[in-house]
Amino acid sequence: MCAMARPRKPLLSTDRIVETARDLVDTEGLAAVSTRRLAAELGVSGPSLYNHFRTKDEILEAVADSVSALVDLSMFEDGRDWRTALHDWAVSYRAALRDHPNIVPVLARGPGRRPAALRLADAVYGAMVEAGWPPAQATSIGALMRYFIMGSALGSFAGGFVDDASAYDPADYPHLGQAHLLAEQQEKIDERAFEAGLTALLDGLAQQYERAGQQA
Repeated sequence: MCAMARPRKPLLSTDRIVETARDLVDTEGLAAVSTRRLAAELGVSGPSLYNHFRTKDEILEAVADSVSALVDLSMFEDGRDWRTALHDWAVSYRAALRDHPNIVPVLARGPGRRPAALRLADAVYGAMVEAGWPPAQATSIGALMRYFIMGSALGSFAGGFVDDASAYDPADYPHLGQAHLLAEQQEKIDERAFEAGLTALLDGLAQQYERAGQQA
């Protein structure tokens, strides 16, 4: 009796669709994702995708949630103080967005119904309340951290300067004589700026936390 032949292609699955769509977003941007393009990449017929997702927007939501799922949340469960936990979480969150920057506009809409994004929001809010922050302030902390992290991922400060020295005529821009060198140090400058901003933000929160404790 002959053994049944194995299928030539892996069976279509939600995870496989999301992974393929995420690769497309990473390499070509959000506009590259369509059901027709995804079907071609997966080697299936277009209608077969509708067994897993009803629309392109649902696919992009799933891609966004797969990126949220990459963010480490263990710091909110292992006993780290609230400031250290926020710092370490912010670094992990930014790393995930840095690796998948093209999906940031979808993530910036908020968590919606996405499970991983809601778990992320729940972890941050819960940890702040447990640390003694009033619920309203805990909500504000989650919001301001998201603004800061998302903003840092939307574009590179250093990468926004062209590497042509002639673009910075000292007659017009007397303080930008070295601006053409920024792009080649993009990663270092952006990393340093993120850490400086994060430290300043956390310092400010620590002062508020101390004042609130004194008043209590």
